[in-house]
Amino acid sequence: MKNLFVFLIVLVSCNNQPKKEAQQHATVPDSTNRKVQIPEANCYLYVSGKDTVALKLEPFPNVVTGVLRYDYFGVDGSTGTFDGKLQGDTLVGYYDFMAEGTRSIRQVVFVVKDDIAREGFGDMEEKDGKMVFKDISKADFSKSVPLRKISCQDYDPALELR
Repeated sequence: MKNLFVFLIVLVSCNNQPKKEAQQHATVPDSTNRKVQIPEANCYLYVSGKDTVALKLEPFPNVVTGVLRYDYFGVDGSTGTFDGKLQGDTLVGYYDFMAEGTRSIRQVVFVVKDDIAREGFGDMEEKDGKMVFKDISKADFSKSVPLRKISCQDYDPALELR
């Protein structure tokens, strides 16, 4: 019985040794080198009477994502996602939304300056199932409503999508 006990101890210790060596030589990825990028959201809001336009932007190095919401009194509103790029103070992208039960994609352009975002408007045409500007350089920003920068804690249009 004593020999069996010694044999079992030797067997167990021999089986554990390669695991310890393997653990000593194994490399563990350094989690300190990993960076999770959480964008700082910027929210913009226009409210006049019963009309609301809201924009939430989350800038990453190569793209700006977010949510855009139009809610004009007496007209079907829309809320959808935004994907675009910021070039200087001009934000160009696509608004993917549902309105009246139909999914649509429309190119949008905003000038974001001095804590105000203004949408540009102009002649549009359909290309590849999307409405795009005929000439985005001719977009008119003078007739747009000013969306003023606010805290996203005060109003977050993304909550409307949930």
